[in-house]
Amino acid sequence: GGTACVVTGQPFDTAKVKMQTFPNMYKGLVDCFVKTYKQVGFRGFYKGTSPALVANIAENSVLFMCYGFCQQIVRRIVGVDRKTKLSDLQNAAAGSFASAFATLVLCPTELVKCRLQAMHEMQLSGKIIQGHNTVWSVVKGVIQKDGPLGFYRGLSSTLLREVPGYFFFFGGYELSRTFFASGRSKDELGPIPLLLSGGFGGSCLWIAVYPVDCVKSRIQVLSMAGKQAGFMGTFVTVVKTEG
Repeated sequence: GGTACVVTGQPFDTAKVKMQTFPNMYKGLVDCFVKTYKQVGFRGFYKGTSPALVANIAENSVLFMCYGFCQQIVRRIVGVDRKTKLSDLQNAAAGSFASAFATLVLCPTELVKCRLQAMHEMQLSGKIIQGHNTVWSVVKGVIQKDGPLGFYRGLSSTLLREVPGYFFFFGGYELSRTFFASGRSKDELGPIPLLLSGGFGGSCLWIAVYPVDCVKSRIQVLSMAGKQAGFMGTFVTVVKTEG
């Protein structure tokens, strides 16, 4: 599932990170696509694909493994039997708890991915003189400059995105499945309702936490050029300078 996400969504994710970090360079999605293609070629859309694959596979593996575990925790908290079906709200809470574990494996790989995606813009803007163009060179640069903890730049932003985000993701997903089931068991749903439910859950996640993701991208990318303000400092700067 995580692999399918990256293969289909990587070009859009690359454009998202570029536009979040350097909003004055691009007028919109189409402009970003055209300029990226002219400057770097088609491969520019797939910068950071290998760390994105690791990030998505690791995140989804941990997330869905912990989702079942966290459902049992929610059952204990609300005092119901292990086999009792949870409500949509309770499933949303379980997904939110599970995402906290996923953040620990996601943050380092997201940092490498975001830096690779915005490396060209960092050089264009003069923030760095020479960029790292491979995964290994970015990893080596982080270790040399900040040590192993450097991979956890933007951890608080990632947590602030993942925990509420996956509450809305699993909440939207379960609500959508309930809607399609219309009285039947949700386990009987076919692939199309499940596909649409996953899409609805993803939409709920991004609508809810997109501003936090914007701040996270800036912290992880711009910290390449030196010390970057934390979550609140970056958030305030964005509001002051761009509204």
